[in-house]
Amino acid sequence: MTRSEANEAAPESLLVVPLGATEQHGPHLPVGTDSMLVEAVAERVVLALRDSFPVVLAPTLPVGSSTHHIPFGGTLSMTSLSLYGVLMDIGRSAASGGFRRMFYLNGHGGNHELAQVVARDLGLELPVAVGAGSWWAMAYDALVEAGSPTIRTIPGHAGGFETAAMMAMAGHLVREKRPSRPDLAPVNPPFRSDYRAEIHGSWKAIDGFTDNPGGASAELGARFLTVAAAKVAADLASFYSNSQAVI
Repeated sequence: MTRSEANEAAPESLLVVPLGATEQHGPHLPVGTDSMLVEAVAERVVLALRDSFPVVLAPTLPVGSSTHHIPFGGTLSMTSLSLYGVLMDIGRSAASGGFRRMFYLNGHGGNHELAQVVARDLGLELPVAVGAGSWWAMAYDALVEAGSPTIRTIPGHAGGFETAAMMAMAGHLVREKRPSRPDLAPVNPPFRSDYRAEIHGSWKAIDGFTDNPGGASAELGARFLTVAAAKVAADLASFYSNSQAVI
């Protein structure tokens, strides 16, 4: 878009800002996995919504809060405070450009809580409607239902879920031979747990990936992406509709 096109679209459009990361994803997935997947979901969502109301897709932010992956290498990261400031500045500048509705669509676990805090703070500071959600958290129930007994941890990190999604979207980037480990009992992800915990050294202990990627397939990944895009599109439509009453 040119500046005039962006200015014209801004007042009535929903601005979708995908949040990614550049970080190690085990020995078999590219470091841009989170950025690639959230952008793919965001593009599908925008296409699904374009006939319902105006949507503008911002460039994907390719670096997030990934300090826990730095010891493995292949990682670029901001501190939590830096990312908070960046997301606040993106929102402020978007509002200055005329956008009154914006949604941070997140694709990296380390950004999850920060994006939600930014949505809260921006909505309190400015006369705008701001939402934030992680695509796999928004679609969690649907993803579990669409899944397979071989993939029981969603989203995990560089495990079966992300490997399947990458196989469907860009299979040539998934390295073989994939690592393997015995299947463990599924653990509730932090966003569905009773409390948030971070244990120092835990990422090193599991070699930087949470569960077995061996059961992944492109077919299953395609199902995950389709289900997720449909649920996120429905959520963004609800957000836009609710915001019209007050913004």
